[in-house]
Amino acid sequence: MLKIMVPTLFTVPLALLAKPPILFPTMTAYSLLIALLSLTLLNSPMTLDNYNTSTLLSTDNTSAPLIVLSCWLFPLMVIASQQHLSQDTTSRKRMFLASLATLQTALLATFSASDFILFYIMFETTLIPTLIIITRWGNQAERLQAGIYFLFYTLSSSLPLLIALLFFFNNYSNASMKLLLIIQPTYQTQPNQLLWLACTLAFMVKLPLYGLHLWLPKAHVEAPIAGSMVLAAILLKLGGYGLIRISTALYPHPQMLLYPFMVLAIWGILMTSSICLRQTDLKALIAYSSVSHMGLVAASILAQTPWGLSGALLLMIAHGLTSSALFSLANTNYERTHTRTLLLVRGLQLALPLMSTSWLLINLTNMAMPPSINFMGELLIITTLFNWSPTTLILTGAGTLITASYTLYMFLMTQRGALSTQFRLLYPTQTREHLLIYLHLLPLGLLVTKPAIASGLFH
Repeated sequence: MLKIMVPTLFTVPLALLAKPPILFPTMTAYSLLIALLSLTLLNSPMTLDNYNTSTLLSTDNTSAPLIVLSCWLFPLMVIASQQHLSQDTTSRKRMFLASLATLQTALLATFSASDFILFYIMFETTLIPTLIIITRWGNQAERLQAGIYFLFYTLSSSLPLLIALLFFFNNYSNASMKLLLIIQPTYQTQPNQLLWLACTLAFMVKLPLYGLHLWLPKAHVEAPIAGSMVLAAILLKLGGYGLIRISTALYPHPQMLLYPFMVLAIWGILMTSSICLRQTDLKALIAYSSVSHMGLVAASILAQTPWGLSGALLLMIAHGLTSSALFSLANTNYERTHTRTLLLVRGLQLALPLMSTSWLLINLTNMAMPPSINFMGELLIITTLFNWSPTTLILTGAGTLITASYTLYMFLMTQRGALSTQFRLLYPTQTREHLLIYLHLLPLGLLVTKPAIASGLFH
């Protein structure tokens, strides 16, 4: 694991010391090399539960796909930010790239931590560079309010988790993920409702669960493109990953608390999908669609079946690539039109025909068209929830239908119709932008051939 973490850590001095003309090319090439190196983690020995193991860091089939996803998206964030930073001074560019590199290192440490206390520390460390990126490089003045929402939602829900982890450490002299699983029967004879709530609340806010999601649309809409990409693709997955890790140690779940969370997750799919149908802001629409997809993930993890956990991990990887690509496409429009209002940004197929193809492909994956891995993940999750309670099929089916509706609505509003008269002189798309989208589509296409790579230990 250190062969990936140490080179990633060295991107911080690289960002601060590289000569201005070669700053972006060097960062992109170096981070792409790390991304290619991280692919070796997917080649896991099937006989081993854990591998690349040290005292505090280890990887397994659950964390490896998420580590690779983080490494793969880092160079894409650098590529996407070039236009946004073009008017900035060199020192601001350096600070931005150094913040991204720090965030990337913290994310890798979080996903590879084998101890809950270390996991918590790194989980909270990701908050600082994300907050700097949102509040310093956001587009509108509301970015400070978005940063405050993000900070206080995360911190207030994380404190009970810290107390619960310290309780574990105090009682059992360790907080190791594997050891807590082994000694599980000794402390789980009677499910402690308060302990369960304290452990899961932080991850429910991070996912986010419907009702605890108000920080997300604000943070997404105000963040710069790299901030939106990292929020949608990786920071939401921290919640899902943490939930997978902690809920296996907390089994059996107290039914009194499980049912309200399940209802919120499944009802949230319908509610946020419906909100998407009446959105006027393109970035807010994509952000609410993330809440809808993460509702499926939360419900399937709480169901605690092998199919549910596999489907959740598959959908997290698929959603990470898809939502990141959607934000990249929305950003290409924003850089030309300087507005995110759907009513104004229409008819772009006439101006940017090749980008329209990318819009179509990404929208098809977003609505989980077969044979995409989004479809495989959703199929596993819906089957799991149907097995848990047949009534959920009505809600998940309606959610899938509304998801298809708002995705088509987004595509038709941005691409079809007459081009607005104020946008007659749109400069053409750059090779950099096409490369950015195709590097999202490439893993989505390749994973179709072998989805087991991204489905974790649970198949």
